[in-house]
Amino acid sequence: MATEKTDVELREELRLVEEELTELRATGSELRRQIGERSDGSIDAADVAAAITAAEEQEAFLKVLEARRDSLRRRLGEE
Repeated sequence: MATEKTDVELREELRLVEEELTELRATGSELRRQIGERSDGSIDAADVAAAITAAEEQEAFLKVLEARRDSLRRRLGEE
């Protein structure tokens, strides 16, 4: 039998999601910076392509987390 999460549990989950969003945004920015530095041709093109793919995957995951955050906020009546 499924039970509804309490506001306390939802707020904790929201806090964790927001922390993860902050961390992922920071690492995403760092990845993009590194890609920019590598684009001068001094690094193997396959390495640059792999870094770009990783950054794009991270951005997609950010969108999933942002949707989760928005859902939690709605459930808490914050939106």
